[in-house]
Amino acid sequence: MSQLTLYLDEETEAIVRDRAKAAGLSNSRWVAQLIRRNALAAWPVELSLLAGRFPDFPLREDALALPDDVPRVGF
Repeated sequence: MSQLTLYLDEETEAIVRDRAKAAGLSNSRWVAQLIRRNALAAWPVELSLLAGRFPDFPLREDALALPDDVPRVGF
């Protein structure tokens, strides 16, 4: 297992320590879980392949025209 040095301000370090302790984990394990959960959060490739695949998808131009807005009250 490799090591990584992080420089954290005191407030951030306190947050890490408190959250790791509350989760019953070491600081390293808690940070590793946080990175795994957030760094890998991306849309699946399959989803991007769906772009443009729905020819009958309603477009904004097809939406009903809205009436003119009412006059606003000044401040």
